[in-house]
Amino acid sequence: MLRAFSLLTSSLLLLALTCGCQQGETSDRLLLSGQTMGTTWSLNMVPGSPGTDSAVLKQRLQARLDQINGLMSTYDPESELSRFNSQAGTDWYPVSEDTARVIDVSQEISAISGGAFDISIGPLVELWGFGAGERRAKTPTEGQIRENLARIGYKNIQLRRGPTAIKKQIPELQIDLSAVAKGYAVDALAKILEQQGINNYLLEIGGELQVSGHRGDESPWQIAIEKPLEDVREVATIFPLTNTALATSGNYRNFYVEDGQRYSHTIDPVSGKPIRHKLASVTVLARTCARADALATALMVLGDEKARLFCEKNQIAAYFLIHDKTSTTVYASPAFERFLNEVEQ
Repeated sequence: MLRAFSLLTSSLLLLALTCGCQQGETSDRLLLSGQTMGTTWSLNMVPGSPGTDSAVLKQRLQARLDQINGLMSTYDPESELSRFNSQAGTDWYPVSEDTARVIDVSQEISAISGGAFDISIGPLVELWGFGAGERRAKTPTEGQIRENLARIGYKNIQLRRGPTAIKKQIPELQIDLSAVAKGYAVDALAKILEQQGINNYLLEIGGELQVSGHRGDESPWQIAIEKPLEDVREVATIFPLTNTALATSGNYRNFYVEDGQRYSHTIDPVSGKPIRHKLASVTVLARTCARADALATALMVLGDEKARLFCEKNQIAAYFLIHDKTSTTVYASPAFERFLNEVEQ
């Protein structure tokens, strides 16, 4: 996992998740949930056409999630991504359309953010002790950081269409899609719901969301953002949202302290070091959850000052929580404010 879970949703959905319910019904909504990608997924929806078969729908959604996980998991040695990572050559490697799409959006966000988002950052995550292995006894040296920087870089990844294939220009380069795959999976499930004629729903995977229509009473969905607190979970604010994807990235839970210095799990691919700015949480609204997912990570890396300029230049709808020791300030980009105003009208 490259980010902490940092979203709360409606109390009804939270209740379903807390109880571990696999499916259930209220008078006007249907609740489904399950597991995927090392986390959970949940769906809170107003049924579409009469006679919606919840068991069949859940089976279809879970099958699609299993398919995506089988392509992009770095924990499954037989996944498409793991097999690409294990090859030492630099030849073109055929990949599925799903994998190609995720890499395409990742490369786009990498380019416009100046490399703040990078799907090849895995070696640095491991180096700083936030990967699957055990944390190092000491923080990395400058030499070790430079050595690992030479093994990464989004510009060393190429994507080809017709037929779809990817290649790496550095034999040891590896790709990790965990910072965008959950968002893509949300988009994939949303397409299934729309095909089923379901237009009013809140869909969530590990904190990444897609909201559509209303809650059943013609009112928008209510989404709560957490305060950037390490030991407690409290709501900072609640937004009414509809017809948008949302992703949040935060650095206030996954960290360690060594010799009085705090090291965050969010690594800057340019410097090769954990971020050290005051930005504690970023929430992004976008047309797709994959894009929102990647942008949230990129903005966390940039920090509040650079990220603010980036959002204003690129019309990104984002909401920041900026934490300075004991106080927290907020910033909502102009695009974010416009979106909320449209929902409230």
